[in-house]
Amino acid sequence: MTKRKVLLIYTGGTIGMIKDYVSGALKAFNFTQILKNIPELNQLDCIIESDSFEEPIDSSNMNKDYYIQIAEKIEGHYKYYDGFVVLTGSDTMAYTSSALSFMLENLQKPVIFTGSQLPIGYLRTDAKENLITSIEIASAYENDQPIVKEVCLYFEY
Repeated sequence: MTKRKVLLIYTGGTIGMIKDYVSGALKAFNFTQILKNIPELNQLDCIIESDSFEEPIDSSNMNKDYYIQIAEKIEGHYKYYDGFVVLTGSDTMAYTSSALSFMLENLQKPVIFTGSQLPIGYLRTDAKENLITSIEIASAYENDQPIVKEVCLYFEY
């Protein structure tokens, strides 16, 4: 059995923030180092790659132009990956995932949206559980078919 490939798309939101302990400010997490920083992901039987928006989008700025950019990223990578996890702000996550569910017609692979209430680098963050489970769902296949073949939202169990 070959390992499934999951593309993690970071658009913005709290889930992708870490604290700079020198300045105390929040800064964007480097998702290219995800396996190093979240070693629990090595327990999943999949290959995880990431693609981040150049400038993280705050939920208050999310709009239809960004929906199109997310859909285009998925479309452009569709044949190379078995599943997708989209990390986004929790304030507009339901709207964004709903819009994408209509934009991605005839979807035959999982596209899982998630976010968090606390930044990924915080001690008691919900980000790790949401991220790990979303990747697990996006890479779940049975009889060489994805278990989920639609846009879904995973948040806090």
